[in-house]
Amino acid sequence: MQTHEIRKRFLDHFVKAGHTEVPSASVILDDPNLLFVNAGMVQFVPYFLGDRTPPYDKATSVQKCIRTPDIDEVGITTRHNTFFQMAGNFSFGDYFKRGAIALAWDLLTNSVSEGGYGFDPEKLWATVYLDDDEAIALWEEIAGLPPERIQRRGKADNYWSMGIPGPCGPCSEIYYDRGPEYGIEGGPEANEDRYIEIWNLVFMQNERGEGTSKTDFEILGPLPRQNIDTGMGVERIACLLQGVDNVYETDLVRPVIDMVASVAPRHYGAGNHADDVRYRVIADHSRTAAIIIGDGVTPGNEGRGYVLRRLLRRIIRAAKLLGVEQPIMSDLMATVRDTMGPSYPELVTDFERINRIAVAEEVAFNRTLAAGSRLFEDAAAATRAAGKTVVSGSDAFTLHDTYGFPVELTLEMAAEAGLSVDEEGFRGLMAEQRARAKADAAARKHAHADLSAFRDLVDAGPTEFTGFDELTSEARILGIFVDGKRVPVVTHGTEGSDSVELVLDRTPLYAESGGQIADTGTITGTGSSATAKAAVTDVQKIAKSLWVHTINVESGEFVEGDTVTAAVDPTWRRGATQGHSGTHMVHAALRQVLGPNAVQAGSLNRPGYLRFDFNYQGALSDEQRSQVEEVTNEAVQADFEVHTFNEKLEKARAMGAMAMFGESYPDEVRVVEIGGPFSMELCGGTHVQRSAQIGPVTILGESSVGSGVRRVEAYVGLDSFRHLAKERALMAGLASSLKVPSEEVPARVATLVEKLKAAEKELDKVRLAGAKAAAANAAAGAEVIGKVRLVAQRMAGGFSGGDLRTLVGDIKGKLGSDPAVIALIADSGDSVPYVVAVNAAAQDLGLKANELVQQLGTAVDGRGGGKADLAQGSGKGAAGIDAGLAALRAELGRS
Repeated sequence: MQTHEIRKRFLDHFVKAGHTEVPSASVILDDPNLLFVNAGMVQFVPYFLGDRTPPYDKATSVQKCIRTPDIDEVGITTRHNTFFQMAGNFSFGDYFKRGAIALAWDLLTNSVSEGGYGFDPEKLWATVYLDDDEAIALWEEIAGLPPERIQRRGKADNYWSMGIPGPCGPCSEIYYDRGPEYGIEGGPEANEDRYIEIWNLVFMQNERGEGTSKTDFEILGPLPRQNIDTGMGVERIACLLQGVDNVYETDLVRPVIDMVASVAPRHYGAGNHADDVRYRVIADHSRTAAIIIGDGVTPGNEGRGYVLRRLLRRIIRAAKLLGVEQPIMSDLMATVRDTMGPSYPELVTDFERINRIAVAEEVAFNRTLAAGSRLFEDAAAATRAAGKTVVSGSDAFTLHDTYGFPVELTLEMAAEAGLSVDEEGFRGLMAEQRARAKADAAARKHAHADLSAFRDLVDAGPTEFTGFDELTSEARILGIFVDGKRVPVVTHGTEGSDSVELVLDRTPLYAESGGQIADTGTITGTGSSATAKAAVTDVQKIAKSLWVHTINVESGEFVEGDTVTAAVDPTWRRGATQGHSGTHMVHAALRQVLGPNAVQAGSLNRPGYLRFDFNYQGALSDEQRSQVEEVTNEAVQADFEVHTFNEKLEKARAMGAMAMFGESYPDEVRVVEIGGPFSMELCGGTHVQRSAQIGPVTILGESSVGSGVRRVEAYVGLDSFRHLAKERALMAGLASSLKVPSEEVPARVATLVEKLKAAEKELDKVRLAGAKAAAANAAAGAEVIGKVRLVAQRMAGGFSGGDLRTLVGDIKGKLGSDPAVIALIADSGDSVPYVVAVNAAAQDLGLKANELVQQLGTAVDGRGGGKADLAQGSGKGAAGIDAGLAALRAELGRS
């Protein structure tokens, strides 16, 4: 049975049983606890906690999930994936244990012709929580399971929670016995390779407190109602129904392996376990990367972007270790698209962008590999120079952590060079890094915000936003909250009155979203409460529907149920509309100048200012930046009319309306159209009525904020004018100082810079000539230690390693054929370069430059290496220069 059919049968089974089919959420949700969605129940957490009333009492979904904590273990075991599909059914106070067990058992054991999966009931086992006698009785009654195929297990295995304060409960897991060829008898307790878990039924009935592990936490009490949360692993079911040994052999994963095998010189399943792991890593990570990019993530150096970058680089590394030299990423993404497209059509419709981002990372990492190879060669040379055969764990870690160079390649290249690597030292440094990362993650991980106080207001319906049509609205106070608790009244001067949250039935004040920050304004009382006045400092949304105003009560009192007047600061709103509309104009201009792939990756706008992030490879040229600015301002001058209208999501997309990648939208969306085809986007923000109201747009700069993501910043309106006025004043000042017209300032500054560079070169020549004269004197005054003439000198600052090599050569030439050693070292501020040379006669006495240089390196905290005749290095401890020269003299004295 194909995976797409497995998904369909699951959803059909539960829809037939009265469940509402809910689409998979994006793998990126606005949840401070989660980097990625890692379970099917995540989007339903507010319903389990009772923070929100669900719109249905039963639901079913197949959720895209990503788990990356054990990314290094992928492919080593054959049942774990970073990306997997979790099929689930959920009950919010409707059915409980009996219903969950019956529904699961029917789907698993009903025949294929009846819509089931047709599993042999004799091969199914169940586990339950230690004291869950009710679940045991139900398994015996409903499924006819004998007691010996039902096992009790402890909290670590059969009590489920999210690992943080929140919903939890005992669970019952269903296992399938794959037979004696996979391990010993005895059920899941004895062997989880033979008895593979396929479905977990969580009886979500309690709320847990803080804790440090799966077993160390307190049960705070029952949830508002008893719920069901189940998760069936689609990939594991596919593995069993398709009769393959592991998840990598299934119909959605094996094609990726076959694609790699078609270009790799070493094949899958040929008896080399390490190679098989590499194939599995490529197959697993390719699917995960495509899904993550599809949901709006681009490679970066932190958070989700870092995870994506690591996945893509592990793919490239694994392919290299399989002997694949040509680019492979585009073919991998195409294979994932073809296999998974029927279930996830966005992989097809958005393939061009997904492929472009993945390929760009491949190109970038190949450059990293080339640079890393050179760095490895330096480390290998230094190792040999020190007379060692083991590359230090520190060097391997630096290559891996700082330069992204895979340790596997370091090991392979070391072996080719006749060296080994201190793997234990490397692993120790990696363990320290993981411990730091884990501690940091634990410090940031916290419970879900308690929004239950707002539940009644959320259930009552959304706030009516009037701000598109008016700046002042009469409204009624629905709720007052101080420190998260609902209160009937708040008065100026009482504790907490400087930070109160107010919920109104309607408001003209914009709540922060879509990159636009919240409006500021006032809320004042009317009638008998006319003395009540508050400043609005922030407006946020709860559950995407309820506007919550943060206020400072400046006078009087506010009482729940009172009528008030909410007003937006008109100056603020005017600037905010200019900034937001300006963002749309810059986006459209970027696409016009750079092409359709320059799509939005994030934005921030406030009065007079906008910041716009977009996907694009490479910096903009000066000409492109000027073009973007010109196209934007031409559209402003054209005074386009701004149209806004509501439309069905699919129709709006068909019309060409741009949407933010990774953002979820309702079925009906608001479309903002500026100048017909010039700009059309899905947007809930506030905007000007005509484009000329934006005022001039001045681009301040363009920069990189991550691999493949660029950022443009700009001023609009009066702030743009003020910026240009300052620039004009600066230019006038320069023109006056240089005594040239303004238009000639750039050329005059360029001429002055060239003259300065020429003067610096002349100074360098003079300095080096002086140094050579000093070197000649040094050669004449060489000291004699044993049979060797030695020049060991501290040079004045400002010398580079290259300068010292030149001087050493001059001195060596002046010392003739007698045994001679020259050592020069300089304090150059941030660094301490040093060079040691040993002529042929001194080498015949057993002296080597690459050994003597270590005396200087040790003294100045430096690293260096080279050959017997010439060695060099650089340190950072200038205070040790004299001690280093003394140590070198002492070493010669012992020779």
